[in-house]
Amino acid sequence: MAGLRAMDRAVMDERVAAGTDLGVLRFLTCGSVDDGKSTLIGRLLFDTKTLLTDTLANLERNAQRRGLSAMDLSLLTDGLVAEREQGITIDVAYRYFATARRKFIIADSPGHVQYTRNMFTAASTADAAVLLVDARKGLLPQTRRHATIACLLGVRHLVVAVNKMDQVDYDAGRFARISAEFRSWLDLQPGLRVAVDFLPLSALEGANVVDRDPRLAWFDGPTLIELLERLPANESDAAAPLRLPVQWVCRPEQADFRGYAGRIESGSMAVGDPIVVFPSGARSRVASLAIGPQARKRAVVGESVMVTLADDIDISRGDLLASATHSPPVAVSRLEATVCWLSQTPLEPRREYLLRQATRETRVRVAGVAARLDIERLQWLKGEATAVVQANDIVRLQLGTQNPIAADRYEDFRAIGSFILIDPVSNNTIAAGVMGDHPAAAG
Repeated sequence: MAGLRAMDRAVMDERVAAGTDLGVLRFLTCGSVDDGKSTLIGRLLFDTKTLLTDTLANLERNAQRRGLSAMDLSLLTDGLVAEREQGITIDVAYRYFATARRKFIIADSPGHVQYTRNMFTAASTADAAVLLVDARKGLLPQTRRHATIACLLGVRHLVVAVNKMDQVDYDAGRFARISAEFRSWLDLQPGLRVAVDFLPLSALEGANVVDRDPRLAWFDGPTLIELLERLPANESDAAAPLRLPVQWVCRPEQADFRGYAGRIESGSMAVGDPIVVFPSGARSRVASLAIGPQARKRAVVGESVMVTLADDIDISRGDLLASATHSPPVAVSRLEATVCWLSQTPLEPRREYLLRQATRETRVRVAGVAARLDIERLQWLKGEATAVVQANDIVRLQLGTQNPIAADRYEDFRAIGSFILIDPVSNNTIAAGVMGDHPAAAG
């Protein structure tokens, strides 16, 4: 799918022209090692005048100490000592900035293959991805890996930023060849559904990042910041049916009151709406809504509310309030999910783990490893290739849960369609997973 969809572009352009609040865009930078991801984020922060005076002073002192002719903007995100010593990004760094039109949250993900799990984490909450490509090197295996992982995790807008154009004398032909090569590769990946935009830039010199540069006069597209301002955020949570995981049951002593507190993860709810309680399947209607001491007639996604129901129903922490009329959740105790293994300790199929989905927690066993993603060839492998699952592996696991969970697709319900696996002994998070199209039936 080439470029921002025409309808989305028209809607966003209309909102920009009208001065409408465009909300928050969460995006990540990804790509191969040394393609300039951290420098790009530093340039965005610098050119949008987001940096504080003392931060700039520290960068200038660092440049003088190291004998550099200019500030090293990558230090704004590479905060670990090991990152600065090696000149690479290891952990995921989050930064925040805003323009007159929009607020942004950036995740700078590592480029090394050994930190694939960190990139998986960064992509799981992103609306868009800026995939950097070194103009001198072109597409590399890690470029394709990161594009694949981003698409697997529901990122629907990919900006292919051909960086370091200053190193190739701002050659338009070089940009055209890299763009054509990526389009050809994407055409061979029918399972990757993503809208793609291409643009040339130089993060080091600030060309086409926030400001235009005469050396890129041959490119008639937007700058990076102009494109990011127009990208639609993931609004599926707002348009999706209601999902409210119950975090706390409020039942004061000596009071005839029972309320259910939680954060609306998708959709909205209003007084009088019919709801269904998962997993019991009991039905009722919303009797009242409140946010703090303030009564409300309606609440929307992202708001934490206190709900009372018209009927006295047995509800506990971990239960789910959902729309009774629009795509209510399906209960499953066997499912297949895509999982990134985070732990240095390999998967032990015979062990019990804990599965945490929103506020719900249940014991789980791994019934089998259906396939493993070959990171080098980007193919799902079966058979002997699935014998060992270790850190950074992306696999499809067949899981059996002690208690039913809601089988919502991650693509439709990010908060409910995702989960983590926890080691019950160490209490460490050992894996992160997303549900797809074909969960197994309950049993």
